[in-house]
Amino acid sequence: MTLARLAALHGVATSYAPSADRTVPVPDATVVAVLAALGVDAATPEAVSASLDAAERAVAARLLPPTVVHWQDPDPPSAPPLPPPSVAALPPGTRVRVETEGGVAADWTAPGTKAAGPEVPWPDLPLGIHQATARTPDGRTARTTLVVAPERTPQPPDRTHGFLVQLYSLLSARSWGMGDLGDLAEVAAWAGRSVGAGFLQVNPLHAAVPGTPTDPSPYRPSSRRFPDPVHLRIEDIPEYAYVRERKRLDELLKAADALRRSVLDDGELIDRDAVWTLKREALEAVHAVPLGPGRRAAYCDYLAHQGQALEDHATWCALAERYGPDWTRWPGALRDPRSAATARARRELIDRIDFHTRLAWLTDTQLAAAQRAARDAGMAVGLVHDLAVGVHPQGADAWAQQRTFARGMSVGAPPDAFNARGQDWGLPPWRPDVLAASGYAPYRGLLRDLLRHAGALRIDHVMGLFRLWWVPQGEEPTAGTYVRYDAEAMLAVLVLEAHRAGAVVIGEDLGTVEPGVREALSRRGVLGTSVLWFERDWEGTGRPLPPAAWREACVATATTHDLPSTAARLTGEHVGLRHRLGLLTRPLAEEQAEDAAEVGEWLAYLARLGLLPEGARGEEGAVRAVYRFLLRTPARMVGVWLPDAVGDRRPQNLPGTWDQYPNWRLPVAGPDGRPLALEDVVSSPRLHGLMRVFASGPGTGTAGARTRTAPPGARPT
Repeated sequence: MTLARLAALHGVATSYAPSADRTVPVPDATVVAVLAALGVDAATPEAVSASLDAAERAVAARLLPPTVVHWQDPDPPSAPPLPPPSVAALPPGTRVRVETEGGVAADWTAPGTKAAGPEVPWPDLPLGIHQATARTPDGRTARTTLVVAPERTPQPPDRTHGFLVQLYSLLSARSWGMGDLGDLAEVAAWAGRSVGAGFLQVNPLHAAVPGTPTDPSPYRPSSRRFPDPVHLRIEDIPEYAYVRERKRLDELLKAADALRRSVLDDGELIDRDAVWTLKREALEAVHAVPLGPGRRAAYCDYLAHQGQALEDHATWCALAERYGPDWTRWPGALRDPRSAATARARRELIDRIDFHTRLAWLTDTQLAAAQRAARDAGMAVGLVHDLAVGVHPQGADAWAQQRTFARGMSVGAPPDAFNARGQDWGLPPWRPDVLAASGYAPYRGLLRDLLRHAGALRIDHVMGLFRLWWVPQGEEPTAGTYVRYDAEAMLAVLVLEAHRAGAVVIGEDLGTVEPGVREALSRRGVLGTSVLWFERDWEGTGRPLPPAAWREACVATATTHDLPSTAARLTGEHVGLRHRLGLLTRPLAEEQAEDAAEVGEWLAYLARLGLLPEGARGEEGAVRAVYRFLLRTPARMVGVWLPDAVGDRRPQNLPGTWDQYPNWRLPVAGPDGRPLALEDVVSSPRLHGLMRVFASGPGTGTAGARTRTAPPGARPT
């Protein structure tokens, strides 16, 4: 019980409930290891008692938590606003001074005895990240970060639709072997103008860890804060026109053309490393061209805005070129970003650091151009960027912010009905105590940069704002446990930064979700994610959930990057693929029969709703019926998986595989598996047939659909 009390004080679970009727205890060894990662000694009974005594004394003596949240009422009452509960509980007579981020001071005195002097109302503070200092009558002091946030994030229009795109997979005639930011701007301009799309959601564009080969997953990046320059459209960089070595650039262009043709014409996989080899050499030549005065000023503004974070990122990139991408194997002193040796290395590598900061700036400018193209095309939302749940343990963020990450721990998921062994994603988790003590500075900086050129932000595994499954290094995922975060603070920072950017927030809330999480997210305006195949009446008949019973505050989709395309689902090809790769846990015939029954049930339901006028035999008609169904739901945003529009039957990522399947390396293809260039995709008759469903207006069944929203219930993945 003593260990359990100590764990509870630090947000570490000693049991978890995979279902409402089952509780699983966490091994003591796991609890001890997780506490150690939080700086708490629980190695022996004596250490547990000492740590518990110290923790309880610290809680008793604490005046304020390290971060305090104050939600700003959008319709303030006539009476003065009330202070946050933790501030209101201060001893009578405690004086609180708030220094706003704008440099304005405001004072407040906790009500109580007459000796405390006249009471003052809680100040009407502006939105922002402020600093508050409390001083009690007996001389005790406390300093805290005060987050003043609006009640809710910005919301999308009443109804909008858009495309879900894996950018690397969408190659145009100008691409250098994979889709780039020029392609993103083009498809955004086309989608907004030609088919009335309101948004374009892309995979994470975070910087990857270089290597041979590079980890192709966009969800295990080196840095979540800075984008990867592999996405640059080289020819769109203004200095490109002034490179003197034109002969070498022409040779690179020919090589890039051959690389693109190998993918589109010969069916080769997307080779990110080969693309980067060509682009890096071109960028070296571009970097040798001096910036003009205006461009130089803009670059300097970017450097000043990004500050230490960008310098750290570029320093890691430069050191990785010299010592390799795994910073844990660098010479000892260089593993510390604040060491004297690292400072000397910064001076020695200043040219390489400038190269990498310049690349970050160039990528930022092209992201801005893509968002402008989307908004200029009439998109109500524009680009929807994707925030991965964590970073690579050997990457730039893990090096620069290593004191913020829990050593020896990895984020994953507990065992469930769909994965009895659990999951280990190989991502080090943020320490909740260090985050809170910093006023959530790393989290704030991350959100601000991602929202710079976004109309919306999708947060992968949004449940991580509340708790994460930590797995001790070397252990199976089944030996992990949940560690809780201050969800109130995490949400407040998120809502504040989204408000400042005028951006919608979408949470990927599929899988195991603890009670109350979806409600808390909805209360703050965070949209959820609803996938057609998982929307069933799980608490009742188990049948498909009627469209009017879907929640309104969501992005409704037919599939995701981790699931079969709609064509593969309808034809059963996804079962055959998993069989060929040895991933089935039951006999093939049994899996096929169950899959066919599920698809048949959905098709029959779509027909009863009058959404399948083409008949059940036509694959294209069935795909259209699926999207007609989504349009009948009250969902604020309806996402079209772009491969669905052209009949692609291959998933972009097949969970549970590594080298058995080409995850994250497939170009968009037609039903026959032949790759399609961007120009072919946007002119596809099949795509335009599907998009006519969205242009049909009331005939699609959307009229009056927002009259009812039901709780989402459990959604297995």
